[in-house]
Amino acid sequence: MAKKRWLFSILFIAACTPSPVGKKDRDKEEENEGMVIRIVQHSPSKGGEGVETEYRPKVRDPELEYIRQRDERWQELQNKKTSEIREQQRKRKEQKRQQERELVSSLPQTERPTSVDQFRQVPHLPPVRQYYTGTCWSFSTTSFLESEVIRKTGRRVKLSEMATVYWEYLAKAGRYLDERGDSLFAEGSEANAVTRIWTEHGAWPLEAYPGFTGNDRRHDHIRMFREMKQLLESLGEKNLWDRDSGLEMLQVILDRHMGRPPETFEFEGKVYDPRRFMKEVLRIDPSEYVAFVSTMTKPFWQTVEFEVPDNWWHDASYYNAPLDDFYGGMKQAVQKGFSLVVAVDVSEPGKDADHDVLFVPPYDIPSGNIDQLARDYRFISHVTTDDHGVHVVGFTHYAGHDWFLLKDSGSSAQRGPNKGYYFMRDDYARLKVLSYLVHRDAVKDLLARFGKKQ
Repeated sequence: MAKKRWLFSILFIAACTPSPVGKKDRDKEEENEGMVIRIVQHSPSKGGEGVETEYRPKVRDPELEYIRQRDERWQELQNKKTSEIREQQRKRKEQKRQQERELVSSLPQTERPTSVDQFRQVPHLPPVRQYYTGTCWSFSTTSFLESEVIRKTGRRVKLSEMATVYWEYLAKAGRYLDERGDSLFAEGSEANAVTRIWTEHGAWPLEAYPGFTGNDRRHDHIRMFREMKQLLESLGEKNLWDRDSGLEMLQVILDRHMGRPPETFEFEGKVYDPRRFMKEVLRIDPSEYVAFVSTMTKPFWQTVEFEVPDNWWHDASYYNAPLDDFYGGMKQAVQKGFSLVVAVDVSEPGKDADHDVLFVPPYDIPSGNIDQLARDYRFISHVTTDDHGVHVVGFTHYAGHDWFLLKDSGSSAQRGPNKGYYFMRDDYARLKVLSYLVHRDAVKDLLARFGKKQ
């Protein structure tokens, strides 16, 4: 059989141009508007007769088009109406938010300190704000360790809170992936997370790592945390639990918002890595710090797990002491010139931010009735919650009560006359302080009682 040969001609012509192939095809062209692309196939073996193929504008049924457009107009109206409703709802919510009230109790001026100058203070750096972050645990503990540097070396070195936050987010995400989502990934943590991170990574001066990438020095983690949370949830939904690849993706988000802590940096003319800086300049040994709790839910005089959500890695090294000993250790430490960092419930009517005061109103419970049972009842019923971390930097005795000076990075501490500080009365400390972290030398007598038969 002779091999067929094909010849293809592609002609671009207007639809109104007459076609040489026949009236029927010309009529089809004239029915369409726009450009027609004609492909003519010639077959020499069939006497030159060819099959014509053309690209023509798609013909749409006018009635169906009318129905489609009518539906689009209806949908546009619905979208507009929905937007209007959502805007009305947003305004109502914002109005309600602006009208919110909280129950607040105040002490007479004669029954409370009014100035930080009334306290015997432990040397510390000025208060700084955490702004829109959930990282009070890092701000308070970093402040505490800054005071420890002053105590040990006499040097006042401003340290980076955000370097610890950076590595803590990666640690949380790693456990979240390892546990297939069954581990808390949130902004909060505990004071001993800082000593854990410093043990692994070291410490940075603030000038080496401020923890933001833009010009605005006010920390804002809203979008960053949302992006990290959505990433981890998306990986979980797709059953993609590989730790290395997951952390690599999460680190892209952290680096974009915070920048990455440098491997080395210059400080006072010398180059350090973070571990060397911690040991040689700061002279901090993270293993020297111990944490205490007081709860009947665990055996006393043993190390136990502090069972709150922010202890996401289930640290079980907390020394559990009865309330009187727990409070006594806290008071003794600050009276001896040590500072400490405490986890405290601040969602209470006795929090009077306008006057920088924390106390227990008598209608809640009379001060004389605060004991271990009253404290534990509020903890197990979630009336007392692990809200906030603050740095204890001073002590005084005033109007018949012990008072502790708290350095606070939270926004409410900016409302009163003593910016960045609260004055906490002894009844509030006994009822609402859940844990504290302190240097072991400050509580030698208390530590000596652990491991002995009581």
